[in-house]
Amino acid sequence: MIYDCIKSSTFKLQKNIMFKNILLVIVLVVTFVSCKKEKEIQTLNSSNYFDVLNKEFTGDLAFETTSFIEKYWRVVGNTGFNKSVYRIADELEKSGFVKEDVATNTDFLTYRIEKRPLEKPTWESVNAEVKIVGEETPLLQHSTNRNMIALNSHSTPKEGVTAEVVYVKDIQKLKTLNIKGKIVFAETSPSRIFKQAIVEGGAVGVITYSNPKYLQPKKNKTSIQFRTIPLNEEVKAWAIAMSYEAKEKLKATLLKGKVVLSVNIETNIYPSEELTIIADIKGVKSPKERLVFSAHIQEPGANDNATGVGVALEMATLTAKFIKEKRFTPNRTLTFLWGDEIISTNRYVKEDSIRAKDIKWGISLDMVGEDTEKTGGTFLIEKMPDPSAIWTRGKDKHTEWGGRKMKLSEMKPHYLNDFLIDKFKEQGKRANWVVATNPFEGGSDHVPFLKADIPSVLFWHFTDQFYHTDNDRIDKVSKTTLKNVGVTSLTSAFTLLNADKKTAKSILMNIEKAAISRLKEEQYQSEVALTKGDSLKTQIAIISAWNNWYAKTATTTADIVKDSAAFKKEVKKSQKLIDSMSLKIIKELVKKDSLITSEKL
Repeated sequence: MIYDCIKSSTFKLQKNIMFKNILLVIVLVVTFVSCKKEKEIQTLNSSNYFDVLNKEFTGDLAFETTSFIEKYWRVVGNTGFNKSVYRIADELEKSGFVKEDVATNTDFLTYRIEKRPLEKPTWESVNAEVKIVGEETPLLQHSTNRNMIALNSHSTPKEGVTAEVVYVKDIQKLKTLNIKGKIVFAETSPSRIFKQAIVEGGAVGVITYSNPKYLQPKKNKTSIQFRTIPLNEEVKAWAIAMSYEAKEKLKATLLKGKVVLSVNIETNIYPSEELTIIADIKGVKSPKERLVFSAHIQEPGANDNATGVGVALEMATLTAKFIKEKRFTPNRTLTFLWGDEIISTNRYVKEDSIRAKDIKWGISLDMVGEDTEKTGGTFLIEKMPDPSAIWTRGKDKHTEWGGRKMKLSEMKPHYLNDFLIDKFKEQGKRANWVVATNPFEGGSDHVPFLKADIPSVLFWHFTDQFYHTDNDRIDKVSKTTLKNVGVTSLTSAFTLLNADKKTAKSILMNIEKAAISRLKEEQYQSEVALTKGDSLKTQIAIISAWNNWYAKTATTTADIVKDSAAFKKEVKKSQKLIDSMSLKIIKELVKKDSLITSEKL
């Protein structure tokens, strides 16, 4: 009996263990299949854009493209510029884009290369060397300083030019000097003295130095910031730009007596055509409405702007991959434009008024891959014109690139500013990446959009101690930065492309928070200003300007939700909140000013 009982218990135990094992296997199999399926067909939506893109935007193609393009000193129409265009086209085709002229109605990924004759010839540098006669070591040579030849310079005769150097300390006295047949040396831009020195004075060429302080020339002694002279087919002149090291060497040699330079320059100047490449990812619901990313190709450097080109290309090809895998479907059209800075974007906006009215957003990608440990500076979002471009104070600061004080009539209230800042700050937290902003300054591809009243911002870095110099090379580029910019740009793009009423409400809430935060900051700044003796009238004007800017910004969210009376009520509610807070702040400032005045009596 005991045996039978033990046998029965053992059997039950074994059966129980077997059942549990089977159950465990089933759970594991189901989990594995589920995970595998999720990994294979994970579709993108607003809740997972950041997660998916941080995994799949590697930065590899962006970096490879940057590395290819930065090898060339790119001027529109020249060899390097055109090779860059066709490199972009090759990558687009690999990812499934079809040439527009052979595309069918079912092709949602298309591109075109626009070709136009150039009015003026293109230019490219080939080689150059400058020697102080009597010395073996060159003062400058193209192999180490490819920016030494000023753009539009002609070649010297094959044997070169040998001539005495005349140092002009005060360029106002240039017209009084006998410089015919000589080389003029001055510490200014070559374009500034070109006409007087060469065309009128008969100098054989000019050699100049004008690196700004933010390039830290005493530290970066070999850097040359590229310079330009007018293209003159009659005079066929040339100019050399110098590094700090070369400038100091030449000045020291001149102190010893007469200096003769041997200059040998080879350039190519020839007729060509202007190429612009445009890729479209067609939206399925509102294909006429679009977001446009613009990245200019020309410039001699890596960060400026091979990085912008590379990031835009990886964004385009990755989006194509998602669409082909049926993981993402854009409701609006996503457009990428690569071309000549400002000129190509300006043409795109102006040449087709019907298309232009449906461009909802424009974003400029310019200098977006910096290794800031080497270059200095930080990643910046240059905001659309807001009151910080009039009253720049507190955390708002202009870069060393510089910006003028704007007028209230030039303000461009829109949700795009705070929407993008919010997205980039989120990626900053995820990736421990510094993101900052600067007031509007201009100078890149966001300007043509803004002039056409299309909301637009600039993504860039500054201050870069190698900006526009021949030390802006691939070693100053960070793949991590390329990835951060690409991930957040695409997250923002996908959100806008498929924005709906829910998105609009989220953006409106973000605007409320941003407005409250800004008004509190401006109140603090105004209180400080009043204690320093600034006028109450000015402080009220500042608060009122921000109030007006955010109230109008709230209104712009209605372009996402068309003909929605309910949403318009939400907008008015937000405006009322902003107005109420502004009024409260103004009353407190009036009290503060009265107190300060009474204390003085």
